[in-house]
Amino acid sequence: MGKNLVLTAAVGYKFNQIELFIKSLRKYYSDHICIISDYSDKNIDGELMKLNCEVIKTKVNKKEIQFKRYKIFKNYLKDKDFENILLCDGRDIYFQDNPFNFDFEGPINFFLEDYQIKNCPFNSNWIIKTYGQEKYNEILDKTILCSGTVLGINNKIIEYLDLINYQIENFKYRKRLKYFLTFRPDPEGRGCDQGHANFLVHKTIIKDVSYYSNEGGPFATVYYLKKINFDNSSRLINNRGEPYLLVHQYDKRWSEFSNAVNSLKKELNVF
Repeated sequence: MGKNLVLTAAVGYKFNQIELFIKSLRKYYSDHICIISDYSDKNIDGELMKLNCEVIKTKVNKKEIQFKRYKIFKNYLKDKDFENILLCDGRDIYFQDNPFNFDFEGPINFFLEDYQIKNCPFNSNWIIKTYGQEKYNEILDKTILCSGTVLGINNKIIEYLDLINYQIENFKYRKRLKYFLTFRPDPEGRGCDQGHANFLVHKTIIKDVSYYSNEGGPFATVYYLKKINFDNSSRLINNRGEPYLLVHQYDKRWSEFSNAVNSLKKELNVF
């Protein structure tokens, strides 16, 4: 077993939707990658195995995997002993270096978006609809942290998974009436696991946490990133002029990232 693990989910995705994620990661990283995949999709498995990825098969629907992935992650890790683990999204991330190639300070590390919760309608809605206005008011001035990139040591990641699974089970998103009456998921609630992560961290339910800014840290979540700058190799760089290890949500700023991403795809033979 390698010392490090990258763990993600690709349920409902075709291989070409995560090909850039995998191939850019493999350019810099040779340790363990594990991906949750749908039982009904056999084609993706062969492509992933060619790139030395382990596959966890699930019958969980693609509309439910956003929340249920945490239980699958926890079950997978119960008999493992990795040194460091990165839990992350897959479709909207590409890598510019080994994601573990940094002197991370804490046993668990979160990456900020440099934007306050109260200024983001999505994050505000997720927290209000799960925890209520009073609890929201307690953390509305905090900076958003991204639940799509969380890195820590094995035991601390397991603690985090236990906590977020508890929050998901016990603090349900309050659906709008039409979805409640028809037993359908409310699309506005998709992503509220980020609300749970922000609540856990900002209320110090999980302790010994380290934070990294979006503008100067090792990971970039670019939706709210103020300055988009590239070096001569088309790598996104932070305010210290250093390439980020990974870039998240680049598709939400496509006009600024299209040249860099298409150049990387060409280099990696991603079509």
